Amino acid sequence: MEMSKGDIQKSIQENVEVLKKTFNDAHIAILIEVASLVVSTIKNNKKILLCGNGGSAADSQHIAAEFIGRFKKERQSIPAIALTTDTSILTAVANDYSFDEIFARQIEGLGNEGDLLIGISTSGNSPNVLRAVNVAAGKGMKSIGFTGENGGKLAKSVDINFSVSSNNTPHIQAGHIIALHTICEIAENAL
Repeated sequence: MEMSKGDIQKSIQENVEVLKKTFNDAHIAILIEVASLVVSTIKNNKKILLCGNGGSAADSQHIAAEFIGRFKKERQSIPAIALTTDTSILTAVANDYSFDEIFARQIEGLGNEGDLLIGISTSGNSPNVLRAVNVAAGKGMKSIGFTGENGGKLAKSVDINFSVSSNNTPHIQAGHIIALHTICEIAENAL
């Protein structure tokens, strides 16, 4: 099937409309709150742990790399770990416990009071992300969720939730990256 110029323009326009709805004053206020928590975590010499599944796993890795490396300018490395990258841990925990425990077990071993968990789930209902948030809370960690429009169970479980105004997974993921890049820039400028 061949896509026409009109099909491409329609697809792009749909994304633009979702972003306009998402980045309104109310959502920007939430993004400021999220960025403030990220900055205070960094300034308190604590680390950021990130998790998600599928595309959200890739986003976790992407943002951890932005924190560890650099986003736009040279600066001190920001301690961040994507809990989605160690295949030995992921497969051992999934095999020996369950897939729902793959992030929670890592939080048990790597998370400390004052650290921050960023859980990314377009549906807001990923059991392994929800379990990680629960374990993080028990360790005295704060948590931030990135979800789609309804937020699912994750929105009710985290300290702060940023939701993209859509139920369409690709649109949600596009909004997440814009929001997370904005947070990276704010954090980098605060150092």
